[in-house]
Amino acid sequence: MRLRYRRSVHHIVPEVPTITVAEAEERRASGARLIDVRERVEFDAVRVPGSELMPMSTIQQWYTDLTPDEEIMVLCRSGNRSASVVNALIEQAGFTNVVNVAGGIIAWSEAGLPIEVEP
Repeated sequence: MRLRYRRSVHHIVPEVPTITVAEAEERRASGARLIDVRERVEFDAVRVPGSELMPMSTIQQWYTDLTPDEEIMVLCRSGNRSASVVNALIEQAGFTNVVNVAGGIIAWSEAGLPIEVEP
């Protein structure tokens, strides 16, 4: 199956499952999978420790490697791309335990949560 996503998810599904960065950090510490859908250059510059780079632009290549009932959190720069990916995974691929991280890496950094920065 080929996943299709839209840049503006708010017009499709008004309530994409979303958690705060604080909730995401708690879940990450407990072993939940954190997927970063930004591009390589963005990820290399700053990232959440332990997050996995899976760019939105290559979703067709990686989404079938995920387990639909696995606890997955999706992160991007500000929460827009990740919301589109979450919507596609739920609506088109049947995922049941995937959430968007509100505010993305910007909110994560502003909250003082752990990040890794390129030297």
